[in-house]
This record gives sequence, structure tokens and C-alpha cells, in this order.
Amino acid sequence: MAKKRIVMAVGHKDMGTNLPEQKAAVVKTAKVISDFIQEGWQVAIVHSNAPQVGMIHTAMNEFGKQHDGYSHAPMSVCSAMSQGYIGYDLQNGIRAELIKRGIYKPVSTILTQVTVDPYDEAFYTPVKIIGRVMTREEADEEEARGNHVKEVDGGYRRIVAAPHPVAIVEIDAIKALLNADQIVIACGGGGIPVMEQGYNLRGASAIIEKDLATGLLAKEIDADVMMILTSVENVTLNYGTPYEQPIKRMTISQAKDYIKQGQFEFASMLPKISASIDFLENGKGRQAIITTLDRAKDSLKGNGGTIIE
Repeated sequence: MAKKRIVMAVGHKDMGTNLPEQKAAVVKTAKVISDFIQEGWQVAIVHSNAPQVGMIHTAMNEFGKQHDGYSHAPMSVCSAMSQGYIGYDLQNGIRAELIKRGIYKPVSTILTQVTVDPYDEAFYTPVKIIGRVMTREEADEEEARGNHVKEVDGGYRRIVAAPHPVAIVEIDAIKALLNADQIVIACGGGGIPVMEQGYNLRGASAIIEKDLATGLLAKEIDADVMMILTSVENVTLNYGTPYEQPIKRMTISQAKDYIKQGQFEFASMLPKISASIDFLENGKGRQAIITTLDRAKDSLKGNGGTIIE
């Protein structure tokens, strides 16, 4: 009998912001992921990279300004770097935890590219803020390179598009590892955004929503469960008001109705709900769960979180 398969998306809260925080956070996160592996689940992991990719982008650009012969780093390169060093900590954390339990399974990080449509409307309305606060002169330099900037308190910051993920380039490698009952870390930070140009893949100046990439991955590997781990235990209605109401269970039709009502915040909960709907509508017997790392195991048993089915 085939093992059940789960895709777990780990958010910023459980990955840390800087290097020391990340190493400490990974220890706790690895224990929860290992619980699922020990219970017989085939596990694929997607992780957040928002603070890390911003740090890399800033560091590389500042280095390029101060040293002749070095240039700024494109967003796609920064995404690749973040996948490498976050995956390094996460795969070693999971490996160590499994060995402590007497479980010997390979854990691999796949440097994952995700294609985007060059005509995606998101490219005309960039929304993701990255990097440090800049002066007007520095902002002019960014705009001269074809980048977008936004005025913020104290100056300006660069903004990039968040196009919809189309396809996962390394999906066959991911499937092969999962079929071999190995643990895979993939689509880190939503994947490295690339566009197809003939035989070549060209990095896009963008950031892909991690949750939408998680939904695409879960759909492509035919997962039984997609679990998005975030900072809140439940999806709620009327969030941030005195009438806030947690949702324990939700159907696809209810989720769509809540979206029409504008219940979910554009940059946080909406991508999670949208990814869940897409995943559920493209397979049978599937389940999407949104909750915290602490309630992950309880949620799988129906005792916590928000379950969409």
C-alpha cells in the first residue's frame, strides 16, 4: 500500500530571521517534521525565505557598490542563495533528528526553479517590498536600471512583482526522490522565478508567493494533505475586529464565498486560501490545513487549525 504524502509549508515564524535565529528555529521545526516522517508520511517541505532573501539582496548590492569589478545580484540569484543556505540548515536539522530516533532516510534540498508568465499582470503592479531604505539618489539609480521603487518612511525601497507560479522545472527530480521514500525540501521561498526563452531559463525580477508554489507542488506530486504552517492557529473571519471568528472547518464553496466577501488579507491569508482551493479542486480525497507548527499534529487529527476539504 502506497504511503500517504504531505506537503508542509513552513512560514517565517518557524524559520527565524537571521542566522542564529534560523539555526535555533530549525531544531524545533525539524522535530515536528520528523514526527510526521516517523508516523509513516512521505514528506515534502517548502520554506519561507522573506527575511533571508532581503538580507542577501541588500548585502550583495552593497558589496557591489563598494568594490570595483562586482555588480548587484539579480533577485533570481538571491532566491537561489536563500534556498541553498536555508535548505542546508533545514536538511541537516531533520537528518540529525531522524538519526536520534533510529531512522535513516536521506534528506535533500532541491534547488528549485519555478516558471512564471512574462505577461502576468503582476509585473505591471509590483507589490513586494525588499531591501533597505534608500535615498532619493539611490532610488533614481534603481529606476534607471528598470527597477521599481516605493516611497516609505525615511526614504524609498525597491518593490518587485509577485507573479503566479506556472510550472516547477525540477518536478521530475522531486517526484523521483519522494517515490524513493526520501524527504525533499523544494520550492524554497516560492521557488526561483524564471521565464522560458527558447532553450534557456532567464531569471525574473520577482518573488513568487510561497503558499501558491506550495499548492502547485502539492498538486503536482498528488499529495494527500497540504499543510500551511503560519503564525495563527486558525483562519478567521472579520480578522482584527471585535467580531473575529475562528474557522475550524471550511468547504471549497465556503472558501470561495469568503474570498468574494473580502475576508482574507491580500498579502497574508488570501494566497493560503487560494492555494488550498486549487489543490483541492485538482484531486479527490485531499485535505488542506492551515495552522501553527505547534498544532500541526493535532490539526491532522481534526483537533486544531482550519481544515478545508
